[in-house]
Amino acid sequence: MGILTSLLVLSALIIFHEWGHFLAARYFGVQVKEFGLGMPIGVTKPWFAKKWGDTTYSFYPVLLGGFVRMKGQDDFDLSKKSDDHDSYMAKKPWQKIIILLAGPFANILLAFLLYIAIAYIGAEKLAPIIGGTSENSPAQMAGIQPKDKLLMINGQKITTWNDLSDIIKNSQGALAIQLQREQKIVNLTITPKISEAKSMFGESIQKKLIGIAPSGDFVTLQFNSVGEVLTHAYHETIWATTIIVTSLQKLIQGVVPADQMGGVISIVDITSKASAMGIATLFAFAALISVNLGVLNLLPIPALDGGHIMFNLYEMITKRAPSEKVFYNMTVAGWVLLLSLMAFTTYNDIARLISGG
Repeated sequence: MGILTSLLVLSALIIFHEWGHFLAARYFGVQVKEFGLGMPIGVTKPWFAKKWGDTTYSFYPVLLGGFVRMKGQDDFDLSKKSDDHDSYMAKKPWQKIIILLAGPFANILLAFLLYIAIAYIGAEKLAPIIGGTSENSPAQMAGIQPKDKLLMINGQKITTWNDLSDIIKNSQGALAIQLQREQKIVNLTITPKISEAKSMFGESIQKKLIGIAPSGDFVTLQFNSVGEVLTHAYHETIWATTIIVTSLQKLIQGVVPADQMGGVISIVDITSKASAMGIATLFAFAALISVNLGVLNLLPIPALDGGHIMFNLYEMITKRAPSEKVFYNMTVAGWVLLLSLMAFTTYNDIARLISGG
C-alpha cells in the first residue's frame, strides 16, 4: 500500500508540473499535441490514450516522468519544427520562457496549497519544551530543567522550538526568559555564548547558544483566520524552497557528499514511511518533493526546463537562435548527464538498502 501511495504522489506532482506547462502553452495559443504521464521508453504506443480536443492524453508504463508535447517542439527531431501561428517555435522567446517557467511554478504553487491543507488538518511543530541542558552551559547555570516549557523570550511569545532558535540567533545581550515549570511561572535571565555547532549539512559553524535540547514533544498549531493560514503556508513554502536551493548549493560545493544523494527509490521509500505517519506528514513530504522538482527543473541543463530557458535567454540577448547543431548536441549531452545522474542516485539507493542504511 505504501508503494502505491508513493507512486500516486509522484504521479500527482508530475501531472501538476506538466499542467503548468499546458495552461501556459494554451494561454499563448500553442497547440498541445500530447499530455503524457510516464515516459515512452521502450514502447511505441501508450497503454492508454484518449483524444480530447486537439490534445491526446496518454499513459505510458514507465511512470517516473511525464511530458507535454507541443506543436513544433521536438528536441531530437528538428525537422518537426513549425512556424505555424499555433506552434511553440513561432512564439517569442519571452513567451516560451513563461511556458517553461510555468511547470516549476506549478510545483511551488502545489506546495503552497499542500501547506494550506496541512494548516487545516493540523500543522505539527516541535514544542518549546526542554529535554535537557548541556554541561556548564548558560541554561544549566541559570537553572533551566528538563520538562520546562518556554513561554516568552524578551517579551516575544514562543509557540514552537523554531521560534526560540530564531530569537536566540538574532539576540543582542542577555535574554529575559519566561517559562512554565509544572504549575509555576519562572523568570530567568540568560546570556547566550557563541559556541561551535553543526549545521543541518554537517558543517562546523559558530552559533549563539544557551545549551538546551528539545524534548521531542510536538505542538499542533492553531490558526484563527484564513489570513493566518495563508501566511503560514507562504512561510513554509519559502522555507522549503530555501532548504532545497541551499542543499543544492552545498552539494555543488562538496559540503554534502555525493554518496548522500538519493533517487527515486529513496523518494518512494520515504514517501511510503511518511504515509504511514498520517496524512499531514505525507502532505508535508509531498510539498517538499514538489518544491524539489520545481527547483531542479530550473537547473541550466538542456534536458530540463532551465536549459531551454537558457537557450531562449541567449536568443533574447543576441537576437538569434542557437544553431540547430549546437542545440541538438547540447540537448543530447544534457540527457546523458541527466540519465547518468539518475543511474548514480539509483546506485546510491541500492547501496543504502544493501547496507541497511
